[in-house]
Amino acid sequence: MNLSGCYTAIVTPFENGEIHWDTLRRLVNLQIDGGVSGVLPVGTTGESPTLTMSEHKKVIETVIEEVNGRCHVMAGSGGNSTNEAIELTKFAKDAGADSSLQVTPYYNKPTQEGLYRHFSTTADIGLPIILYNIPGRCVVPIDIDTVVRLAEHPNVIVVKEAGGSVDRVSQILNACDITVMSGDDALTLPMMSVGAKGIISVTSNLLPADISKLAQLALDGKWDEAKALHYKLYPVFKNLFSETNPIGIKAAMAMAGLIKEEYRLPMTEMTSGNRNELEASLKAYGAI
Repeated sequence: MNLSGCYTAIVTPFENGEIHWDTLRRLVNLQIDGGVSGVLPVGTTGESPTLTMSEHKKVIETVIEEVNGRCHVMAGSGGNSTNEAIELTKFAKDAGADSSLQVTPYYNKPTQEGLYRHFSTTADIGLPIILYNIPGRCVVPIDIDTVVRLAEHPNVIVVKEAGGSVDRVSQILNACDITVMSGDDALTLPMMSVGAKGIISVTSNLLPADISKLAQLALDGKWDEAKALHYKLYPVFKNLFSETNPIGIKAAMAMAGLIKEEYRLPMTEMTSGNRNELEASLKAYGAI
């Protein structure tokens, strides 16, 4: 399985405290119409920490049903409990997901051996997995040596790099044969310039065609065009992440009339100053 291009970490839309299933289905179709390579339900952007286990499973199932084979489905089925990650990943596999995003276990701060056993045990289920390195949220990074060990597992196929380091891409690709995807929208082009194959994106919730185009231009080696699009998008990238994800993208999508701006605590609405700057950058780009 060779993954490349743009994969959207899709938001979970709420209304009156509940998941709004019709809106979720509509958002899936907007992504497919925008030409994305795949969608990722129940990642960080999907507010996975505040979904119940039954909601988590139903979101995965609903997205798979709506996609109906039209694009890749990368189910967010990780956790800081290996048993929970196994349960969710088995469910995703049985429901028909194409792959699984496995976040680095957070809060309990496992050792590198603990990370290796966690990921390899989950990979043994048989669903191809994407390692998700995001030390800003999980504290513990996946060390390069651990990535190398895990890359030997036939079901460990990708590393999503969301630690803000382009150098990590070079380190990984120098050390082993595994696909790297950017986990930071603003680093899509820099990471792809040294060998990453695409982006698992937040911004593509609002601009699926544009982020898909950015990734494809880089894959095609059209660096001048890619750079021009990157700089056009950059103010949007900057302002979408002025507060903790997914606050910015949900605010932006609400401005565009795509969803109701609603979160579950401890996520809250965007502050007025950041909202004004985000709105200005979206208007300048032509997104709203």
